[in-house]
Amino acid sequence: MPKTLTTEAKSRERGRPREFDIDQALDKAMIVFRQKGFHAASMHDLGDAMGLTAGSIYKAFKDKRSLFLNVFERYLSVRNADLRQRLSRVTTGREKLAELLQFYLDSARAVEGRTGCLVVGSAIELQVLDDDLSQLVSEAVMRNKNFLASLLRLGQEDGSVSQKLDTDTAAGLILCIAFGMRVVGKIADVKDEPETIKLVMKLLD
Repeated sequence: MPKTLTTEAKSRERGRPREFDIDQALDKAMIVFRQKGFHAASMHDLGDAMGLTAGSIYKAFKDKRSLFLNVFERYLSVRNADLRQRLSRVTTGREKLAELLQFYLDSARAVEGRTGCLVVGSAIELQVLDDDLSQLVSEAVMRNKNFLASLLRLGQEDGSVSQKLDTDTAAGLILCIAFGMRVVGKIADVKDEPETIKLVMKLLD
């Protein structure tokens, strides 16, 4: 059952409360934040994308910062659920890492790629975010790195990744590559995707 919020219309003549699907509204706002970043996204941009007046947004989410927090949380939830589903199809740590890289390549392609990654874009903006937002983004980045390290350790346990590999260092390097794919995807598709994955996977031997 869709979640809804009730908000007053800007015009008093219309007067009656308006209902909207909060997840749909967040998804529309998400596109703006992904394309422009937190600071460059204006309330006018967000209102146009969400189909809401500025007053409706303020009533439902308090301010742009609170809206961003809701959007960021939803972005992580949706992305992580999609990734978990894809990784569940394969077994070994090496296979899961290859699938994760393909996931990032798929996300960096065409319209999705040009829209950009909310985590990567926010990390680039880190120095101009307030302390709480900076910590939120930093923690999301570190969770990504720790997850990569866990996949590398899984690979060592199942024999698909070299025991000599320093998993923490390798996780940091693979994270840079994965995030770099999203940055490049803002401009153009990554070429030779299969060869790119093969080259990265050589790090695990």
